[in-house]
Amino acid sequence: MRPNREARRAVSRALAIVLTAVALLAFTAPMTPGHTQAAGHVRVKILKAGLLVGGGAGSGVLTWRGRNYPFRVSGVSFGITAGATIGRLDGWASGIREIGDFAGAYSSVGGGFALVGGVNGVHLRNEKGVTIVLQGPKAGMEVAANLSSITIALK
Repeated sequence: MRPNREARRAVSRALAIVLTAVALLAFTAPMTPGHTQAAGHVRVKILKAGLLVGGGAGSGVLTWRGRNYPFRVSGVSFGITAGATIGRLDGWASGIREIGDFAGAYSSVGGGFALVGGVNGVHLRNEKGVTIVLQGPKAGMEVAANLSSITIALK
């Protein structure tokens, strides 16, 4: 009867070791790319103009998970806006789970000033939880303190 009891203990120990190893592997192994959020690099070229109500349009490229996704940008700003600028902005988009999350309506509250040359920065967020932070030089003349609504559409 003793050999049987020792065999059960050995099997129990082996099972405990295997279960512990599986649990450790499950918690330490990285998640597959399909289930995680990944940040992407964003580059945008945009032309803005307005007097009280402004508008802008442009294009850009999102580089996400090793692929380039071209997109169009359009927007309207309400508030104190006067002038026209051309901007080239670079930054990051975070919170993207799938490429479709990037497209949509974004909102931003901000302001800025440029006379011939200046620095532009914007922080945008859409309803899918994607956040875009962009900055870069702009050329032209503009004074702005406004609320902006920006739409991004993948090409």
